[in-house]
Amino acid sequence: MSEATQQRPQDLTRWRVEHHRQVDHVAAERAAADLLTALGVDVDTESTRKTPGRMARGLAELLTPTAFEMTTFPNDEGYDELVVVHDIPVRSLCEHHVLPFVGVAHVGYLPGARIIGLSKLARTVDHHARGAQTQERLTQRVAHHLEQALGARGVGVVIEAEHTCMTLRGARAPGTRTVTSALLGRLRQDPATRAEFLALTRRGARA
Repeated sequence: MSEATQQRPQDLTRWRVEHHRQVDHVAAERAAADLLTALGVDVDTESTRKTPGRMARGLAELLTPTAFEMTTFPNDEGYDELVVVHDIPVRSLCEHHVLPFVGVAHVGYLPGARIIGLSKLARTVDHHARGAQTQERLTQRVAHHLEQALGARGVGVVIEAEHTCMTLRGARAPGTRTVTSALLGRLRQDPATRAEFLALTRRGARA
C-alpha cells in the first residue's frame, strides 16, 4: 500500500483512505510564473496574467489524491467467481516529463470473506492515479491496496493508457497505448483464473 493510504482496521467495515501531503499554493504559483517566463511566455498580458495560478491549481489537482470512505460488506452468499469492473478512467502524470498519461483501468478480484462496494474500485484507482509516477508503479499500487483492503483470494489490474510525453513530443507517435498488468494471489498462481481475467479485460476493451 502506498504512503497515501491507511491500512484497514481489522474490526471495521468502513474506513477513510487519506493522503497527508501539503501543497503550498502560493509558492507553486510563483514557481509556475518563473517557469513560464524562463520558457519565453509573457505572463503579464490580460490573457495570461492568471495563467500561473491556473497552471499551479491544475497540477495540484492531478497530484493530490482525494480522500474517500472504503466500504466492504460480508460475502454472505459465498460468491467465489471473478468480479471485474471495466474502463475505470485513469488520469495521471508521468514522473519523467510531468505530462499526463490518460486511459482506463480494468480491475477484478476473487472475493474471500468480504466484497467491496463497486464504486470504491473506481475511487481506489483515482486515489492512486493522482501523483507523478510510472504506469507500472500505479498498476502495482492499486493491486496491492485492494489485496490488503479486501483480503481477496486474488486481485488483477490492467491499465491501458496513452502517454502524452510520447504522443505530443519526442517520438510523436499518436495513438500508441501502453498496457501494464499486476496479478496477485490466485490470478497469478492459477493459469485458468489468470486466463479468465485477462480474457474478460480484453472483452471489455472491445465492447
